[in-house]
Amino acid sequence: MSTPASTTPSALPGAGGSRRAALLRLLRPFAGLAVVVALFTALEPEVFLSAYNLKTVATQTVIVGLGALGMTFVIVAGGIDLAAGSVIALSSVVTAALLREGWAPLPAAAAGTAAGALAGAVSGLLIVGLRVVPFIATLGMMGVARGLAKLFADEQKIDAPPGWLGTAMSKAPEDTWLGLPPGVWLLFALAALMALVLRHTPLGLHAAAIGSNERTARLCGVPVGARKVAVYALGGAFAGLAGVMTFARLTVGDPTTAVGAELDIIAAVVIGGASLSGGSGSILGSLLGAFLMAFLANGCNLTGVPNYVQEILIGGIIVAAVAVDQLRARRA
Repeated sequence: MSTPASTTPSALPGAGGSRRAALLRLLRPFAGLAVVVALFTALEPEVFLSAYNLKTVATQTVIVGLGALGMTFVIVAGGIDLAAGSVIALSSVVTAALLREGWAPLPAAAAGTAAGALAGAVSGLLIVGLRVVPFIATLGMMGVARGLAKLFADEQKIDAPPGWLGTAMSKAPEDTWLGLPPGVWLLFALAALMALVLRHTPLGLHAAAIGSNERTARLCGVPVGARKVAVYALGGAFAGLAGVMTFARLTVGDPTTAVGAELDIIAAVVIGGASLSGGSGSILGSLLGAFLMAFLANGCNLTGVPNYVQEILIGGIIVAAVAVDQLRARRA
């Protein structure tokens, strides 16, 4: 008699996998980060590894890093979210508008994050309910979210009293024991939490199963539609939180901010070892990818490298990371 399908982790495709392959994927961003740090340390030995510059790099990583935490789940599940940059702008506008209306910082920040989660959930519903491919659904949401941000802001920046949110991205926090801005500690705490969620909860295991083989995951009893909506809502929530941190850094709600940020976020996840075909990825790898890009941009600025060279370098790194992943997949 046949054994009924099980949804235990061992039965789900993509939930296990080779530990050696996973270790090799994680070593790539470590090695890349080490090379970048060593290169710019040699070029600017007195400045690059100074405490102030390291604090600057950590602060610059927060927004892309938060977006990458949510994007990791989306890509592991075999999807993509091109609306992240627009959602960041929308969230910053929502947060600023509510603060201007007299809301306290915490409820305003929660509302900004919720706006991002709602945008992500709508994208997920379009993908699941109407079977729109993720590229098109999130491309459409990119325009909708950016348009809503401009509508709510009346096509101009919103000045608002930031309250304690104004210190979240400050490189000189009031509590000196923190050492780093509160936003950086928030990034680290959420990264640790999301690493546990990705590896040890049904949402994370099911996302990997769907990304590895959606049809098999469905046969194993995975609620594919619900999990996809949840993953996109989670990705939107983290983009929304990144928008709150953007407001904290700028202290204004700007509907034109974060143009192209979705590419930086996706690049961080891919550089971190995630496969664009789905099924594999890690929170630590995505965080390392975000730091690699921040160190690269910071080092180029310190050495006077033009912005267009930075863009060429980052583009080349992305192509190389995807090429390595495809080569590994073909060998497997």
